[in-house]
Amino acid sequence: MSDMPRSFPTPIGPDIFARMKTMATTDFKGKRALIRVDFNVPLNAEFQITDDTRIRAALPTINEILANGGSVILMSHLGRPKEGPTDKYSLRHLMPHLSTLLGREVLFATDCIGEDVRGMAAALRPGQVLMLENLRFYKEEEKGDSDFAGRLAALGDMYVNDAFGTAHRAHASTTIVADFFKGNSLFGHLMAAEVANAERVLRGAAKPLTAILGGAKVSDKILIIDNLLNIADCVIIGGGMSYTFFRAKGLPIGKSICEDDKLDVAREVMRKAAEKGVRLLLPVDHVVADAFAADAKTQVCSVNTTPDGWMGLDIGPETINLYREAILNSKTLLWNGPMGVFEMEKFQTGTVSVANAVADATAKGAFSLVGGGDSVAAVNKFDLADKVSYVSTGGGAMLEFFEGKELPGVKAIG
Repeated sequence: MSDMPRSFPTPIGPDIFARMKTMATTDFKGKRALIRVDFNVPLNAEFQITDDTRIRAALPTINEILANGGSVILMSHLGRPKEGPTDKYSLRHLMPHLSTLLGREVLFATDCIGEDVRGMAAALRPGQVLMLENLRFYKEEEKGDSDFAGRLAALGDMYVNDAFGTAHRAHASTTIVADFFKGNSLFGHLMAAEVANAERVLRGAAKPLTAILGGAKVSDKILIIDNLLNIADCVIIGGGMSYTFFRAKGLPIGKSICEDDKLDVAREVMRKAAEKGVRLLLPVDHVVADAFAADAKTQVCSVNTTPDGWMGLDIGPETINLYREAILNSKTLLWNGPMGVFEMEKFQTGTVSVANAVADATAKGAFSLVGGGDSVAAVNKFDLADKVSYVSTGGGAMLEFFEGKELPGVKAIG
């Protein structure tokens, strides 16, 4: 299984790369690089990291700066602390593992601003790494406070944004701080790869382009569906949100999840797809259960004959074959969202099958981008992360990118 996102060999980048500094063109010797990373990683009850993917993803940027004679000041958030400093959300819990990954001691500041922190930053020597305490211990971070951003900026000589997962937030450390480094801010390797690979799908896709969208709610995906109808040749729908489409078509859905207030939205999506000549694929059969439980009774039936009192929790074998054929005939693939409740073994077949189809299409030469927490969890769970072209670290940011929204963290660097 791949531990890190993979860059496609020849990504197509946006115009922003033509007018900004890059890692390759920047001299880091003797400079203190203030890097916004996304170390918002899951911890267990003993405060041990259970998935270090996001930390590993930032290592190439950190290591290159250190290797080229610079020092590094890392800043990140962890969780959603509401009451100021809380040990549960302290980044100190990450220090032992981060030091191991970098192969050197990482200094830790018990705050992220203030004279003591400024002194630690000023004393850094080339090759040293300093980790600041959780930025969200200050409400000014999420408010995008300029004074707070300025106090962070005072710690470094240049600003590097390598946190695509927070690029859709106009927070002090992700956006406002760049104002203090005009001409001296840049994307790290991860951020550059995320933007370039997303741009490859959005503006430089080889055709046919197929978007595979799953998850529970149409409301979570309506903007991305609407935008993708302008560029996709085929849109595959799976997961709980397909039942909103079924009810909109007048089909029985039993006790399946449904957003009754989004039926008109589903009808509009189907109308637009037909109008634009986009192939919109919905399940034709599904696995239904008598309860939302791992030990529930199950059966496979047509989506036209869903029995009363049963709920759909995965796509069926005919649908798997239909989706696989569409995926294998594609040159570009975007996957966001599972096909069913893949966390339960009984209902993971659809998601596994789609993941394998995406991997097989990639092996045939297709470009595949997987993003969104559940999709990434699926390819990792089934050991397929190294068999797709790129796995995004930014769920919400990637969604907003494909919704056509401008990401504040990206704009700030340009």
